[in-house]
Formats: sequence, C-alpha cells, structure tokens
Amino acid sequence: MGAPSRLMPTSPRLFRASVARSERISESFQRVTLTGPELSGFQWIGFDHWFRLFIPLTAGQGLVLPTVKGRSWWRSYLAIPKASRPHCANYTVADFRPAGDQSELDIDVVLHRDAAGQLAGRVAIWAVGVEPGWPAGLLDQGIMFDRPDGADSVHLVSDATGLPALRGITASLPSSVRGTAILEVPTPDDSVSLRVPAGLAISWVHPAPGQAPGAAALAWLEGAPPADPEAYGFAVGVSALAAGARRIWRRQGLPKSRITFVGYWKP
Repeated sequence: MGAPSRLMPTSPRLFRASVARSERISESFQRVTLTGPELSGFQWIGFDHWFRLFIPLTAGQGLVLPTVKGRSWWRSYLAIPKASRPHCANYTVADFRPAGDQSELDIDVVLHRDAAGQLAGRVAIWAVGVEPGWPAGLLDQGIMFDRPDGADSVHLVSDATGLPALRGITASLPSSVRGTAILEVPTPDDSVSLRVPAGLAISWVHPAPGQAPGAAALAWLEGAPPADPEAYGFAVGVSALAAGARRIWRRQGLPKSRITFVGYWKP
C-alpha cells in the first residue's frame, strides 16, 4: 500500500544538503546528519515523515538532481545519464532540528550484511564511508501513518528498517492513545529509548540465528491479544512482515480500511 495521496504534498519540494557528520549509534545503525541553508524550509510534521534520498554513485562525484513538477519527478530522473544519475532510496526522518541555515536532519541507516558478513546496500556503504561536505538531496513525501478519527487504539509492527518511522509515530501520538508496538531489531543494542503514550506497550524482539527477517515479529504478533476492530494497524519493514501483519489483523476482524502496510524491502 502506498502513501495515501491526501497525506502527500501536492507540490513536494526537493532540497539540496550536505553531510555534516556520520556516526555509529548502535550495532546495526549508522546515523548520517545532513545540513544546509535549504533545510531551513523543510516542514517536519513528525510521525513517519519520509523522503526520497538522492546520493552520488561514487565518492567525489557531483550531485545531479531531477526536476520536480507537482508530484512528477521520475521521468526527469530517468532522463539523467546513467553515469551521473544519483542513487535514489526511501528513508524516514529520524530527527529534525530547525536552526535557520544550520538546520540538521538525521537519517538512521540499517547496516545490512550479506551472507559473507560484508556490508551490503549502496546507502549503507555510503553512510559508513561518507565524509563531511559530501552532497545529498531529499524530496519531501509527507507521511503514511493514517490513523482514522476516533481510533484511540493503535497497533504498530516493524523490523529495523521501520524503527525510525515507529519512533516518530510514538512520539507524535496523543497521550490518550493506547495499544501495542512490536519492533524486531537484530540485537538488544539496537533497542533504543522511545517516547510513547503511557498506554502503549512496547515489545522488542530479536531474530534467532538464521531466522527469516520479520518472522520473529510475526510470531510475537500471532501470540498477542486480538486487535480491537475499531483499532488502527500500521505495519512496515520487510515485505513479508508487512503483508503477514495485515493478514493476521484481517483474520482478527480489523477492516482493511483501518490498516496501513508498507513493504520497505525484500531480502
């Protein structure tokens, strides 16, 4: 399921920025902080506010960005010659600190590894090796979290790639909201502190060696009390987790209109 169009900017803005710093914040996460004068115009709305990240293909390469007209940018992006076309990936704002020309935006990147234990994924490799001053671009895309009016009970499920989204959502929810949040992260070191309403119970789960991504979270969800049909379910992360959570909630009687599920990636 994509972001509901009503939650997306009708004329999303494309921002140029540069890397301020990059640091390891846990065993499985690298945080890249972007800055630059243009970010003073970024209107962060909390929740799972996401964007398209553009980075050069190689170190030291200039950044060529597509032209954005209304919500259209993809054709312009494909028109950029392959040798200079930037890599594009979707990320959630981990934090934003407005400060005029010194505004900063954090991106938390999961450090996936291949079967040989080597760092995998262009953005992960970029995040670990990036240096201050390197260019980046981001295209504002709004939010996907779409809690219906009157839904005071929410159920959240994600793997590590959805952690920034869930952290933003729990911090943005009204204090009266109750429910559950299940977060699957690779190690206990990745279980960060969250700001949550008092009535929202957090469950951190960790996959067993060799267990498929998302399987531990789904097993936990299967054993949880059934969702209230008047609740709202939000599941993001690996595609199998997002789709699996939706199936469980539908089986429990939660209407599909009260479920948002988004597959961020596939193994």
